[in-house]
Amino acid sequence: MFDCLKISVLPPGPRFAAQVRFWVNGEDIVGEAVHVGGRGPYAADLLPTGRPSPLRGTEEARRLQLGEPDCTGGCCGFLSVVVQRLGGVVQWSDWQVPWTGSTPTRLPELHFEAGQYDAEIFRAEADGWWRVYS
Repeated sequence: MFDCLKISVLPPGPRFAAQVRFWVNGEDIVGEAVHVGGRGPYAADLLPTGRPSPLRGTEEARRLQLGEPDCTGGCCGFLSVVVQRLGGVVQWSDWQVPWTGSTPTRLPELHFEAGQYDAEIFRAEADGWWRVYS
């Protein structure tokens, strides 16, 4: 059975620009790993105008930062994952989780059906409501 990805963009606030959140199987991956006060990546970085999102699954594996704790990633590390397309599957693996002073959150390897994954990335790229606030 495949995992299911849903991408949402949080509106900008007083401290940060619009941020991306990743919901996998109904769970907020960023919130689970970086805890209260943490943030996801800026929408402008992961959903850029005029070029493909780095979230797109390609045959070349690449590491993407998906979040950081409130103290910043330079302090305790970033939440990151390796994204790679393997035939009809997009895989997220080899998680790196920020240090939070407690038992680290362990995130599973995720496997998305490539068609559903691509459709969600394309939908998020096209839904640029947050750009008017940037």
